[in-house]
Amino acid sequence: MKFSLALAALAASSTQAIRILQTNDDGWAELYLRSLHDSLRAAGHDAVVSAPAENQSGTGSNDKEPEPRKTACQYDSCPANSGPVGTNATNTRLNWVNSFPVTSLKYGLSTFGPQIWNGQAPELIVSGPNVGINAWLGDLFSGTVGAAVYGAKDAGIPALAFSGKSEGVLAWNTSPVPLRSSFYAQIATKLTNAVIASGAPYLPQNVFLNVNLPAVEGSCTSLDNVKFVLTRINIGLFSARDANHCGSTRLPSEFDVINRKGTCYVTISVGDANDKSTASAAQQQVVIDKIGSLLSCI
Repeated sequence: MKFSLALAALAASSTQAIRILQTNDDGWAELYLRSLHDSLRAAGHDAVVSAPAENQSGTGSNDKEPEPRKTACQYDSCPANSGPVGTNATNTRLNWVNSFPVTSLKYGLSTFGPQIWNGQAPELIVSGPNVGINAWLGDLFSGTVGAAVYGAKDAGIPALAFSGKSEGVLAWNTSPVPLRSSFYAQIATKLTNAVIASGAPYLPQNVFLNVNLPAVEGSCTSLDNVKFVLTRINIGLFSARDANHCGSTRLPSEFDVINRKGTCYVTISVGDANDKSTASAAQQQVVIDKIGSLLSCI
């Protein structure tokens, strides 16, 4: 983890530090989320977490007022009978909401974030990394994606949704931190910094980025081997043309790239927050213009 934080701190020297609201659907005490939080903070960003009290995977865009907890939070991270929302006693940047990811994000926007930021709103929303990929039809049911979509569409704040192919839940206090958790934090921070460095507005209106991170195995354990590939969410057999990229007006699908064995590809799909499908060619082009230097062709 120290290696990850050192890289993030190095990247901070050339990236503007901004206010970032984090959430996920695997729970506020899941290590993937905490590793990314540490990495973003090391990069200088003013990051605050507002995430579900327990695993809420597959809850999509559900939204319900939180109810008081009767049992302990995920991984015993809060005691039983703790109320509907809560804050870490030793770190007020870490907050939980006993409800869905979208609801958790809303509390972050209205309560937890402004408490840290003196009433200001976040400049970027980062959801995940999710434990397991979120691609194509799975995006419709993903709470990680649902939160990012709410941020982009309803709150009007640019949003990134990260998901990781290497699965297996990890408690926040797992020690030592497994490579997959720290490596995902490195990749996500690098892309987040690239989006920020491109300048505000960071993304077109009503657009989110759906990002899938590769399995951490073989040679895919170093940032030097990571390649960022622009993809589309749905297969697109009957869809309008994509932006002209890598010599084609049809981007590969997320699944096509994710399932390529022996690769270290990170898929980046420009998503339409109105329906969680692929955004228009014009919106894709804006993203290409902003982070094109980071992108690779297959």
